[in-house]
Amino acid sequence: MTSQLFRDWHQAGRTLLLGLAATTALCSLRAQTGYLATSAARKPSIIFILADDLGYGDLGCYGQTKIKTPNLDRLAAEGMCFTNFYAGSTVCAPSRCSLMTGLHTGHAFIRGNAALALRPEDLTVAEVLKKAGYHTGLIGKWGLGNQDTTGVPQKKGFDEFLGYLDQTHAHDYYTDHLWRYDPPTDAKSGYDGQVAFTENQGGKKGLYTDDLFTSAALNFLRINKPEPLNHYRPFFLYLAYTIPHANNEQGQRSGNGMEVPSDAPYSDQPWPPPEKNKAAMISRLDGYVGQLLDKLKELRIDDNTIIFFTSDNGPHKEGGVDPKFFQSSGPLRGLKRDLYEGGIRVPLIVRWPMKIKPGTVSGQVCAFWDFLPTAAEVAQAKAPGKLDGLSMVPTLLGKPQTNQHDFLYWEFHERGFQQAVRMGDWKAVRPQAGAPIELYNLKTDLGEKQNVAGQNPEIVAKIEDYLKTAR
Repeated sequence: MTSQLFRDWHQAGRTLLLGLAATTALCSLRAQTGYLATSAARKPSIIFILADDLGYGDLGCYGQTKIKTPNLDRLAAEGMCFTNFYAGSTVCAPSRCSLMTGLHTGHAFIRGNAALALRPEDLTVAEVLKKAGYHTGLIGKWGLGNQDTTGVPQKKGFDEFLGYLDQTHAHDYYTDHLWRYDPPTDAKSGYDGQVAFTENQGGKKGLYTDDLFTSAALNFLRINKPEPLNHYRPFFLYLAYTIPHANNEQGQRSGNGMEVPSDAPYSDQPWPPPEKNKAAMISRLDGYVGQLLDKLKELRIDDNTIIFFTSDNGPHKEGGVDPKFFQSSGPLRGLKRDLYEGGIRVPLIVRWPMKIKPGTVSGQVCAFWDFLPTAAEVAQAKAPGKLDGLSMVPTLLGKPQTNQHDFLYWEFHERGFQQAVRMGDWKAVRPQAGAPIELYNLKTDLGEKQNVAGQNPEIVAKIEDYLKTAR
């Protein structure tokens, strides 16, 4: 059924899953700084790959020794690895909201995992890039607005979408339906936005959704390959995988919610089944990245495509896994739902051939809300005002990063009210409303083991003053 589905969509207007050939002329926009000399006709395409609940220590290039991630390690060797990069939040929806809008959780509309939708006034990076002449596609997990709300992807700048709207629905790796949007399909009489998968109906498990997302992404690249002549049009692909998030509901039933078709290549390891499955999920994700890299080279668009790879928050302790088993937080304290470093500091790998020096490791402090202004500068587009993010293009190009964050800020509303601030090497955490601030020096105490608030009252006072204006 799946291959037939692909063929049918390809024949019906060349929209193979997420492909709609671009025929409109690209508007000419001037670069915002002197760093990028790329002509308007050769703007780079942008791919943003987002893992779900992947920890700082889950990749080989970040110190993992048991889980095999050769393709992501190669991506890092060919690009830049960040050691001080932060997610937008410690859980899914607010983190993705910060990524899309360029705002931290003191200013963004969505600050917890409640079922809220982006509003019409919430401008996204997809809207900015679409206005700059990019063809925009989203594959995977959205989580910022369900059907019939103002937050659906097609209302937030995406030309095409295939995936989950709701983050709870995204727990099911063998769902019998997904949401799909592109103008030709959406215009069909009686189409309600859902695509059914008979392979998974009646409890069957014939189609693993992240496999499907990879097929969709490869087809998106093929169909939307920028042509060097005749209306060159770059693309923006936001590829939001659900790996290695747990199927929480299955975990409650069986004790193993790490849903994956096979635990290979770890079948022979003497590990608990959930841990073997988790490792298999991460290696499967790594394989997807390898397929994407190969496709870019096959299409000869590798040199003019910038790839970002990261995770939406720290590692979970769900579905039967213990994050200590693989040291998924690395040297950091905390997990998903914590505002300690392990809950919010995540891997970031950026590869941009002939722009980023291969094998670079950057200690630049930056966060999800920096992606929008960075992508805008890459696209030679004007970023909206009043963002919390800063363009990190100078860092990517090996130039001095003259614009720096004075503060990074997080708040989280799921378990009471938590706040965190990073100011230089100082990290402050308020674990609950009304509690005193805990203070850590990340330069000497990366694991946040020693609260030094009592020894640094002037630093605490400065952060307290900032907190009065942070939200």
